[in-house]
Amino acid sequence: MKASAFVYPWDVNGDPEAGARIAALGVRQATLASAYHSTRALTPRHPRHRVVTAEHAAVLYPPDTRWAGRELRPYPAGDWAPGDAYGEAADALADAGLEVHTWVVLAHNSRLGAEHPGTSVINAYGDRYPWAPCIAQPATREYLVDLAAEAAVRPGAQGTELESLGWYGFAHLHAHDKTAGIGLGDAGQYLMALCFCPTCREGYGEQGLDGEELAAVVRAALEPVWRGAPSDGGWAGVEKLLGMANATATRAWRDERARALQETAVAAVRAAAPADFQVLLHADPESYHCGANAGVDPRHILSIADGVVVPCTGGAGLLTPFAEQARAGAVLAANFTVVSGMGGRPGALAADAARARDLGASELRLYHAGLASDGDSAEVREALAAL
Repeated sequence: MKASAFVYPWDVNGDPEAGARIAALGVRQATLASAYHSTRALTPRHPRHRVVTAEHAAVLYPPDTRWAGRELRPYPAGDWAPGDAYGEAADALADAGLEVHTWVVLAHNSRLGAEHPGTSVINAYGDRYPWAPCIAQPATREYLVDLAAEAAVRPGAQGTELESLGWYGFAHLHAHDKTAGIGLGDAGQYLMALCFCPTCREGYGEQGLDGEELAAVVRAALEPVWRGAPSDGGWAGVEKLLGMANATATRAWRDERARALQETAVAAVRAAAPADFQVLLHADPESYHCGANAGVDPRHILSIADGVVVPCTGGAGLLTPFAEQARAGAVLAANFTVVSGMGGRPGALAADAARARDLGASELRLYHAGLASDGDSAEVREALAAL
């Protein structure tokens, strides 16, 4: 199975051994961040630093002139990724014999929401989520589509992996999160993700719902959850809390906006890319789910993209809905965390990968080459050699 390791430019730049070390894992590809959200990361083997703090979401290359005069535009990185950090790292990885694909984070940007609060998801209580751009808003959609095309198609890249190309919601792992006191479950997360910005209120109206009445229904439905009552799992739990008609109407609006954005963004990437450029999405097979792995309809997404990257660290079962809809040649990449301190199981990678292959996976993604210890990396090398 072809394997790729996720990499940040700061894992590579300034470390002349990084490219060879990543290639020695046994991977054929590096999926290199070109646009990324804020983070704080260890670099356990870098000769110049041990901690990198990316203070805000940024592009890791110099943005081009398409953004001139536009209110919504990407932010350049600070000293954590100066200049064309992506390009420098991509060259080093290619020199080590690796294919380089871009890794593009889209609808996840706290600085955008802080500086342009009108772009953010607004929940039923009126709280804004600055990390979550509302993907229904026309200006935000235009920004995301252009960012996808620019950040995906960097010089020398042979493909891209688009993350968070869909709705983002309440769950975020924001700075010093204090949000685990209430177990929201799938149903509560969906209700807390419903957006009530003017655009979404209008969209609910197109589905026969009054936005103000719907917000009141959401607040009432969440009251038992705040008191600690468990909610049923899955979409059935959403229907129970919200009512079937309300649930169906809200999902229809959100699914349509997400599908249209995905179609437009993928088309924009293809228009900007050379022939045979591979386009994958980080995806979850339940379209009502939010987050980095965008909720999608498997049949739809596999009709427009070349494949998907599917989270499999907690089990490979999410591959099945995609495998059932995959056409010949579609890429189903099973994504495994291989950093033991982040919940990964590098020692079980060979068995986990074999299970994923049985469920339809054609490739592997390994999160994350720059974050793994020497011990974790050694277990990855052993597993990939066995495969």
